[in-house]
Parts: sequence; structure tokens; C-alpha cells
Amino acid sequence: MGPHPAVAAIRLAVRHVLHDLLNDQQTTSRAPGLVEQTPHERRPSPLVLVACSGGADSMALASALAFEAPKLGIRAGGVTVDHGLQPGSDLRAEEVGLRLRQLGLDPVDSVAVTVGREGGPEAAARDARYAALDAAALRHAAAAVLLGHTRDDQAETVLLGLARGSGIRSLSGMAAVSGADGRYRRPFLQLDRQTARKACMVQSLPVWDDPHNADPAYTRSRLRHEGLPALEKALGKGVVEALARTAQLSRDDADALDAWAGQADATVRDATGLLECAKLYALPPAVRRRILRRAAIQAGAPAGSLFARHIEEVDRLITGWRGQGAINLPGKVVAQRQGGRLVIRQG
Repeated sequence: MGPHPAVAAIRLAVRHVLHDLLNDQQTTSRAPGLVEQTPHERRPSPLVLVACSGGADSMALASALAFEAPKLGIRAGGVTVDHGLQPGSDLRAEEVGLRLRQLGLDPVDSVAVTVGREGGPEAAARDARYAALDAAALRHAAAAVLLGHTRDDQAETVLLGLARGSGIRSLSGMAAVSGADGRYRRPFLQLDRQTARKACMVQSLPVWDDPHNADPAYTRSRLRHEGLPALEKALGKGVVEALARTAQLSRDDADALDAWAGQADATVRDATGLLECAKLYALPPAVRRRILRRAAIQAGAPAGSLFARHIEEVDRLITGWRGQGAINLPGKVVAQRQGGRLVIRQG
């Protein structure tokens, strides 16, 4: 008798991601210019880490990784991050680390972080968490870090992007592969949250439910417990699936526009590298604004603080020029029009 359908689904999702990872590594090792290794010089088995909070999503992911990785010759480890935001969080992190070791994962890190205040509590915690995961991946020379984001998380991310009015890139949600060199992999983006919870239940895996996930003080929590249920009540079932599908379609469109903007960038600059306003004006707005955003980031504007309204103000220097002054952007970056050229630099 085979595994429970929920367990089979999560294992299959992880298996696909591990196969993709191995294929990526083989492609890289065969890249032109690399010296072919002899059998005695082969690199050791790749290490894949799972980021685990102890919740149902990440515990299901950890169990699937522990099951699938050895069959493919991959080493499996884990990382749990203690944000220090609740009493006893250090003990809970130790307990999660113990559970990961009991699953057979090695190495297992428990990392304490200090959460700042920039961008609000949710953004600050996320930034601290990813910094810790990046450090763990580098410390252990891990090939990838698996994250337990589900289709439900994707739907929430799309709605949050829609509420911010940040454009099609925000609507594309979370990528299945992201981070430096494709470090982060999200196997569960096509699976719902209940599948992960069911997999934990039938395997008798202990699960910790973070009280922050039910705290209405947090935007995502309100969306999860109030916003999405209200949408499903008004529009019927299938809202989560539709939002996740929107994310993929938006990502495809955004990737195509990004590629177009990357090719067009060189054609709208003069011999000194400055952007020419007349040539920018001739481009479709979606392509032009991507070029402007990229130029602002290259000048030092933090990508996370650069919103659509900032780029719209800079765009008006191209499309609505009336002699207006310089535009101040995050990161002390200034954009101004001078002699038919757009100058974006540190102020």
C-alpha cells in the first residue's frame, strides 16, 4: 500500500525540485570553459537545506526532503530561525532543531536573529530571516534552501501586491526559484496549505502553530483569516487557485517585459551613457518605466523602497516635461532632466 495521497503529493513536489537542482548543476559543470573533472575530482554530494519554523508547511517539507534526498544522492540539512519575538522562542527553536535531526537531517542549524524595525514588523522579520538563511547556505556551501510557501501563501502575496498598486511584478508573487544563483526553491507553490497539514497529521509529525499567524495586528494574518474568506464567500470557491494562476501569468509577462527593457536600455543612451529623453519617450510605457527603475537602482536607490509612484514621478520628466525640478528618490538618489538627457545619480 502506497503513502497517503497528501504525503505522496509533497514528496513528488520535492522530488521534482531536487531533480531540477541536479540538472542545473550538471548544466553548469558542462558550461564552456570549465575543465572536465576526473572521477576522483568529483565534487561531494550537494547539500540541500530546508528552512523550518516548525509549522505544518515546513515540517511537511522537511519530512519529504529527508525521504527523497538520499534516493538521489543528495545530503539533506535544515535551518530554523529564532526571531526572538515571543517568550520561549529560543526553546522552541531548539525543539524544532531536535525534530529535524530525528528526521535524519544533518547538518541542522538553529540561528537567533535580531529583528529591526525598518519597513514594519513583518518586513523586518522577513529581512532578518533571509539574512540568516543566506549566511547558513554560505556557511555550509549548500546548493539550495527549500522554503515551504504554499499556493495559499502565493494567493496572499498577490493580493498584497494588488493592494499596494505596485504593478505586474508584484502581482507575479513568489518565484519557484529565486535568490543568488537560484538558491531558494519553493516546491509547494502548486499545493494548498491543507495538503501540507494533512501530510503532517498522517505521519504523526508534531506541528507548532505560530500565534502571529492568527494575530490581527499583522496584515497577512488579517488577509488570511478575514480577506480571503470574504472573497471566497462573495465570489465562490477557487479564488486561491485563480490568484495563484494570475501570479504565474503575471510572472511570464513581467519576465518578457524585463527582457525587452534590458535589450532596449542600450538603444536609448548617448555616447556618454546618459539616457536620452526623446528615445525614452518613443518606448512603450511599461518598457520605459522598467529602464527608469533599473537606472534608479543602479544609482543607489534601494529596490525595496522604490515604489511605482516614484517611477511615475521620474517618468513625468519624460512624458510631461514642463521645466519641473529634480525628483528625490529613496537612497538619496536624484533624477533630473538636463538638456534632453535624464540624469539619475546620488544627490
